[in-house]
Amino acid sequence: MNMDFNLLMNDMVMQARGEMETSGYEQLTSPEEVNTAFARPGTTLVMINSVCGCAGGIARPAAANAVHYDKRPDHLVTVFAGQDKLATQQARNHFGDEHLPSSPSFVLLKDGEAIAEVGRHEIEGHDPMSVITHIQALFEEHCEEI
Repeated sequence: MNMDFNLLMNDMVMQARGEMETSGYEQLTSPEEVNTAFARPGTTLVMINSVCGCAGGIARPAAANAVHYDKRPDHLVTVFAGQDKLATQQARNHFGDEHLPSSPSFVLLKDGEAIAEVGRHEIEGHDPMSVITHIQALFEEHCEEI
């Protein structure tokens, strides 16, 4: 059996993007889109997506389900590490020096400033429910009721 690696990867990336869009996240694929999205007032949850197993098995399900909460960010956006490299780098530039560039991860912004994050070390090896609980605790602390 001969498998085309690029075809397989393209399928995985399309599926990962689709999961985020279906969950209500806006795809940011260029530095300009990142700058525009991060300039919006209010709170923004940024999900740094990837094709790794912990993204597919933990982070994307957590991203999809965490938003079903009384308090949530005004905006949901995602950048795709390894795919939209310039957009991802621009997002990380906004996060500041204390943010470790990991994927998958989540960063919560308020008026464009990073105020909290859930890093890969808090995702990998954890179950989706614990990540959801962590994200929702950030919503409880920093977001308004919808």
